[in-house]
Amino acid sequence: MAVLVTGGAGYIGSHMVLELLDAGEQVVVLDNLSTGFRWAVPPEATLVVGDVGDQALVAEVIEAHGIDSILHFAARIVVPESVTDPLGYYLNNTVKTRALVETAVRAGIRNFVFSSTAAVYGDPDAPLLPEDMPLAPINPYGRSKLMSEWMLQDAHKAHGLRYAILRYFNVAGADPKGRSGQSTPQATHLIKVAAQAALGQRPHLDVFGTDYETPDGTCIRDYIQVNDLARAHLTALTSLREGGESAILNCGYGHGASVLEVTDMVKRVSGVDFEVRLSPRRPGDPARLVAKVDRIRNLGWQPQHDDLAEIVEQALRWERALAERRAA
Repeated sequence: MAVLVTGGAGYIGSHMVLELLDAGEQVVVLDNLSTGFRWAVPPEATLVVGDVGDQALVAEVIEAHGIDSILHFAARIVVPESVTDPLGYYLNNTVKTRALVETAVRAGIRNFVFSSTAAVYGDPDAPLLPEDMPLAPINPYGRSKLMSEWMLQDAHKAHGLRYAILRYFNVAGADPKGRSGQSTPQATHLIKVAAQAALGQRPHLDVFGTDYETPDGTCIRDYIQVNDLARAHLTALTSLREGGESAILNCGYGHGASVLEVTDMVKRVSGVDFEVRLSPRRPGDPARLVAKVDRIRNLGWQPQHDDLAEIVEQALRWERALAERRAA
């Protein structure tokens, strides 16, 4: 049996593919390469170029490769962009997920692991966010993901499709072996953008909002290293395969860092005092998002890279490697 990874040529998806291959799994990647990269898919995996909303193609891939589990990463993920293009986000993140879930049910897929987000929590007033707290997303990105969560839960009740919904907090870093990393040129991930500024690839770093109700006025986020996140998915998939219950699982470390703290760390690790410009808040950004992570830990997951300096060093190393790739 094989595992289908949608969006497996992208940042998180490519790390998931590496994790599965390292575990001895047979992996098929489905990606339309709109933001992913063909070179990010290892040769040991099978790459199918196509769209997750193409139900005929997905059904063909499932049958041809004996797929028993789907890990779904394909999505658009930029919060401010979702505010200006909500219908595009509902199409890509919700409508196409519905098509994928329907195809999975028709094909008899047993296990479905879904890439969700802490944005479903909205702007909560709590130091740690448990999975069972009320959900009130404040941007179309979060709403598009929450609707997909509901569809999976309903498909489970009606058709027996077993699911694990993983709600990411802020993903950062790169594979310590240098095999993959965040490669999108105009990505908005803070650590990547700050690393680019430190390496002179951007003229400055914009900090959006300094008047939040946090100790230094900037947003606080729970940063999880991307390989740790991939292992969380494998932990969830293993649990489903072994008969575990469908579950919703936060993915973070249970502690946060502010935008200015992250910026200072990038300056310290890189040794570069790059320019930082203070800008107004962006629409749709909550002040604080930090995970309560008891559930995923109770499944046996333990982080291996819970160190902000290490994560920053990985990001800097990957940006240098990307620069060399572009120059070659």
